[in-house]
Amino acid sequence: MQARRLPARHGFLWLIASFRLFRSNPPLITALTMAYLFVVFAVNIIPKVGPFLLPLALPTLIVVLANGCRAVQRGGGVGSIALTYGLRQHRLQLLRLGGLHLLGSIAILIVYSTIAGGQLFLLEPGQAMSEEEMIISMAQLMLIAMPVVAAFWFAPLLTAWDEVSPTKSVFFSFVASWRNWRAFALYGLAAGVFAVGIPGLLLIAANAISEPLAHGLSIAVRMLLIFVMAPVMMASIFVSYQDVFHGEAAGD
Repeated sequence: MQARRLPARHGFLWLIASFRLFRSNPPLITALTMAYLFVVFAVNIIPKVGPFLLPLALPTLIVVLANGCRAVQRGGGVGSIALTYGLRQHRLQLLRLGGLHLLGSIAILIVYSTIAGGQLFLLEPGQAMSEEEMIISMAQLMLIAMPVVAAFWFAPLLTAWDEVSPTKSVFFSFVASWRNWRAFALYGLAAGVFAVGIPGLLLIAANAISEPLAHGLSIAVRMLLIFVMAPVMMASIFVSYQDVFHGEAAGD
């Protein structure tokens, strides 16, 4: 697979194209996103085995969501065939990809545990953590996880749609992400501005005017983040894949 090296502005264009895709069919993309988040939550809370099962399921879940996005993009109907495209033929490969994802998740925990002095979790029972310590811990975890995120960002779609083996799809995904680190940096910055920066400033301004206004605005912001920003972010996986590997420009 040949990954295009894109200008940094494409990271911002991914978000714009994802919002346009979301606007084409908000109920469907929102429903798929909510279903994805529900399954992630439900699997993760299964006692003992949940955190180990989740990485195995994530590639398949991402392919289902991307199938929905592709159907919306093509303007066709979305049925069981559209949503399950590539799953039946490549179910074993996607499961192997999930196994690699599990190994990557374990590696993240081991590295974080080493840095944190042997603590695998952000909070030990009965131990309080200040806000500053929490921010530092989360920043460390995000930095450690970045190579794994890069390796699996495109991998499920490469395996399900382009018939690339799990190991190669992880390699190609990492290389493609590295080649486009500028676009991903701008993508992350723009997402942070829309999801955190602007809402935060609005809430600060509203709180200065009136506490009830701030409370109402807080509820509205949460709804927008859940029902608009989350679907747009999920759709951006599909949009960035199309742009990087198949030259379908994101509104360039």
